[in-house]
Amino acid sequence: MKAKLKIFYRLSTVLMMCGLMLFIYTGCGGGEDAEESAVSDFGYISTGLNPPNGAAYDDVFFKEYGTNPFIDTEDDHFSTFGMDVDTASYSVMRRYLRDGHLPPTEAVRVEEFVNAFDYNYVPPSQDAFAVHIEGAPSRFGEGKRLQLLRIGIQGRVIPDENRKDATLTFVIDVSGSMAMENRLGLVKRALTLLVEQLRPGDEVAIVVYGTRARTVLPHTGIEGREAILEAIHSLTPDGSTNAEEGLRLGYKHALRNARVGNINRVILCSDGVANVGETGPDAILKTIRSHVEEGITLTTVGLGMGNYNDVLMEQLANKGNGSYAYVDTFSEAKRIFVENLTGTLQVIAKDAKVQVDFNPEVVSRFRLLGYENRRLDHEDFRDDADGGEIGSGHSVTALYEVKLHEGATGQLATVFIRSEDPDTHRVSETNEEIFTTELNGTFETVSPEFQLAATVAEFAEILRESFWAQEGSLEAVQQSIEGIAPQIPNEQVDELSHLISQAIRFKARESE
Repeated sequence: MKAKLKIFYRLSTVLMMCGLMLFIYTGCGGGEDAEESAVSDFGYISTGLNPPNGAAYDDVFFKEYGTNPFIDTEDDHFSTFGMDVDTASYSVMRRYLRDGHLPPTEAVRVEEFVNAFDYNYVPPSQDAFAVHIEGAPSRFGEGKRLQLLRIGIQGRVIPDENRKDATLTFVIDVSGSMAMENRLGLVKRALTLLVEQLRPGDEVAIVVYGTRARTVLPHTGIEGREAILEAIHSLTPDGSTNAEEGLRLGYKHALRNARVGNINRVILCSDGVANVGETGPDAILKTIRSHVEEGITLTTVGLGMGNYNDVLMEQLANKGNGSYAYVDTFSEAKRIFVENLTGTLQVIAKDAKVQVDFNPEVVSRFRLLGYENRRLDHEDFRDDADGGEIGSGHSVTALYEVKLHEGATGQLATVFIRSEDPDTHRVSETNEEIFTTELNGTFETVSPEFQLAATVAEFAEILRESFWAQEGSLEAVQQSIEGIAPQIPNEQVDELSHLISQAIRFKARESE
């Protein structure tokens, strides 16, 4: 019976999508005006169908990576992880809440919530990174005498006028599922805006894939702006989803047209649900790994919900030496494709890794919040193990809950950062010592940015039902953000307050 329901749901979706696309492209007059009219205030349109069995969405794939435990420094005083600037998990949560659902616990990655916000770190003037340390008693931590330590790592900012020329290869999913919620329409609108940001020396190619992959536009300079726009506007959804073939063809173009000294990047736009050819990240990346090693980096941009594969998109970016973002609104698409153009594209550090060495004489135990998917063996810190790729102006924030020995003072820990220069391939390592004197006496006396990071992390911990947040309260999180908002007046903090309020309502509804 369940199988029949699922078949009926999918068939209904296909039939409804046929009517929807006819409406978009004929009933509304067609073209960009039609796409804009079909997109809701949130940047997508509702299908009007509910998936079976009361699920929030049908065919959505996430992976559970566990939760970091507290570690006694007598057993192990190192913490090692690859840097991560992904923010997709936060946008996925926002999409769920706006649709009236709590996100699945496995969809919540704490570090991606935290790194979705700007903490106003001062960038370095010469080095690749500047380290910013701040700490205070943990407002939300389990037990007593816990300190929350924030390690902020700010990347060097490359002015836009100094940005390298970009050779970009867009690999765009045009399978039938990209008609849902006007996903493809959102990509087309974002790419149209992106074209306006390109400059002489930049080149764009477009590869699409449904059942098979094909080239829509070979690499074309901005002097061919009309041809680029025409190629973008011509895209229509159709067929199955052969992501492997699409990426293979995209990398073929990227490698053939790569320029020494340029930004050479493949950008995948998809809902991630591959169903033809290889369908998993390991198998797909295996076919193009040599291209990745030759410096062709991969950014993945996810769209849609219901028939969405977070696992594939996140792992492709991870293994493809790039970053992963999720687009739930047109504003987010604009931020990713336009406002973050330089930071998204120009890499300032490859295989960036962090290792924190806690002083066992001062620190009794510690816990890293998030980065479960980025954990590295300690011995991998100084070898060729894959870390993270950091773009111009990107920042990375790591939060630790730390318990000190009673009355202990002095050096608390040392932070080591190791990365490779993408141009010279020279590996460098820097370190920063942390002392107990850098810990504030109360949570209320630290910077509002520190309080924001702590509150965002607790929000994520509660949503993911972390063992360490069993006593956590969304109402306490709401109270904290209401106190912070006047000190950091921006739309993103206001939006966060609204999202927390929604989560409180949905939690209450679940408990009824």
